Amino acid sequence: MIGFTIFALPKITLKSMANHKSSLKRIRNSDSKRVRNRYQAKTLRNAIKNFMEVKDKKEATTQLPKLSSMLDRLAKTHIIHKNKASNLKSELAVHINHLK
Repeated sequence: MIGFTIFALPKITLKSMANHKSSLKRIRNSDSKRVRNRYQAKTLRNAIKNFMEVKDKKEATTQLPKLSSMLDRLAKTHIIHKNKASNLKSELAVHINHLK
């Protein structure tokens, strides 16, 4: 049986002058977290961009809770600041209110 993954993180090669095993592990962990955080932040930006292109108020109203949830999750894990999440949610709500 051949297995596959939907989202594979790139192999990380160490090019550092770390002297301890723990510092090498810290570098590995921080690199993998950086890749994951960048992926999640980019996914959020794309979702917001797609949301702003929606012209139908009913469709936008159904998408708003999903986007709000995504914003709250990213704010909870400190990928984005909580105030930025709040400001973006407000901007999305204003966008819906201006749709006809």
